[in-house]
Amino acid sequence: MLRYRYAEPLVMLATVLQWLLLSIITGAIVGIGCTAFLRALFATADRAATLPLWQQMALLPLGGLANGLLLHYGYRLRRSTFKDNAIVAVNEQQGKMPFRTMWIKPLAALITLACGGSAGKEGPCSHIGASLAAAIGRTLRLNRELRKRLLACGVSAGFASVFGTPIAGAIYGVEMLAIGRIRHDFLFPGIVAGVTAYEVSRRLGVPYPHYHFDFSAALTEVLFLKMVAIGVACGAVAWIFVELLRQMRKLKTWLERRWIGWPPALPVLGGCVLALALLVLPHDYFGLSLPLMDRALAGEAMPWPGFFWKALLVAITLGSGFYGGIVTPQFVMGAVAGGALAPVLGIAPALGAAVGLTAVVASASNAPIAAILMGVELFGADSLLYVAGACVAAYLLIGHRSVYPEQQIAYSKSSWIFAHSDLPVGEEKVRLSYGLLRWWQRRRRRGKAAAK
Repeated sequence: MLRYRYAEPLVMLATVLQWLLLSIITGAIVGIGCTAFLRALFATADRAATLPLWQQMALLPLGGLANGLLLHYGYRLRRSTFKDNAIVAVNEQQGKMPFRTMWIKPLAALITLACGGSAGKEGPCSHIGASLAAAIGRTLRLNRELRKRLLACGVSAGFASVFGTPIAGAIYGVEMLAIGRIRHDFLFPGIVAGVTAYEVSRRLGVPYPHYHFDFSAALTEVLFLKMVAIGVACGAVAWIFVELLRQMRKLKTWLERRWIGWPPALPVLGGCVLALALLVLPHDYFGLSLPLMDRALAGEAMPWPGFFWKALLVAITLGSGFYGGIVTPQFVMGAVAGGALAPVLGIAPALGAAVGLTAVVASASNAPIAAILMGVELFGADSLLYVAGACVAAYLLIGHRSVYPEQQIAYSKSSWIFAHSDLPVGEEKVRLSYGLLRWWQRRRRRGKAAAK
C-alpha cells in the first residue's frame, strides 16, 4: 500500500506528460488540416449568391449530383469495413476510422456550400480531426483505449479550430459522444489538442469573430426567468429541427427503396427542391447564413418564421444526401429565434440572439456545458449567468433526441422517462417509466369511479 501511494503521483505525472505530447502533436496536425479546408471554404462558399438566379438554380441539382456520386462511389476505395463516423468510431470501433477516404466528406461539403446548399462548416473539420487522429493512433500502434482518447482529441481539435472557441470546442467534441455522460479522462487531452489546433489555425491566418455585448445590467430573478423562457423556446426550435431532419431521412430511405434505385439521384432531387425554394424564400437562408446570424447578434429585428425556413432548408439539404456540417445552422436558428422572441419578453434583441444561439446548440446537440462555455468565449465571461439557465432548460426540453442519430443515451434526462443505456438515439425506443404509468392508471381508475 505504501509503495502504491508514492508510485501513483509518478504514474499520473507520466500520464500528463504522455498526453501533452500526443495531444500537442495531434492538435497541430489537425489545425493545419482544418486551416487548409477553411481556406478552400472561404474561397468557394456563398459565391453562388452573386450569380444570376437561373445559374443559382442550375448549380443546386449539379451540386447534388456531385455529392451523390462522390459519397456513393468514393467509399468503394476503402479497404476496411469501419464506418466513417467519429461518434461510432469512439463508441463502437475502438478509435478506428478509414483513412483512404478522409478527403470525401470535406470535398463534398465544399461542393454543398459552393452551390448554395444550406449546411455548416464544422462537420468536415471534426471529420478531418477524427481521421487524422485515428491515423496517428494506428501509426504509433496505440492500444484501443488510447486510440479512442486520441480520436476524441482529434474531434475536439477540429471543433476548436473551426469555432474559434478552444475550450468550448474541446468540450463539445467530448460531450457529443453520449447524452448525460462526459468521459473525464478525455478532457485533458481534448482541451490540450483543442487549444493547440486553435492557436495553429489562428497563426496561419484563420479569422475568428468576436462579439461585444453589454451584460452590465444586474441579473434579477425576473430577468433570469426570461432567459429560461428563451431556453424553453429554443428547445422547441431544436425539437422542430431534429424532427425535420429525421423525417427527411426517412423520406430519403423510402424513396430509395420504393422509387429511386440509384442513390446519387436523391441529392439531385433535393437540389431541384432547393432550386424551387430559391423562388420563394429569402436567399439569406441558403449557404452558411452567417451574415443573417451577425445581423441578429447586432440587434436587427428578426422574422418569426426565420428559424423554420433555415431548419427546413438544412433538412432538405442534408436529408436528401448532400454533406455538410450541422452545428453552424444551429447557431443561425438560435440567433434568429432568440432575436425574434426578445422584444416580446422586453429584452434587447441582441441579448436574446446571443442567448438563443447557445441554447439551440445545447439542445439539438445535447451539449449544455459546451454551449455555456461557448457563450463565455464568444460573448465574454459576463454572459455566464445569462446563458446557463437557457442552455440547461433547452437541453431538457428536447428530450432524448439529437441531430446525431449515432449519439448514445448514457442516462435518462428525467426519472419519469426510461431508456436503455449505451444505445444510439436512433435505435432506442424511449418510453414513460413504469412508476409514472402506474400513477397515471390509478388516476384514471379513480376518475372513472368518481364519474359513476
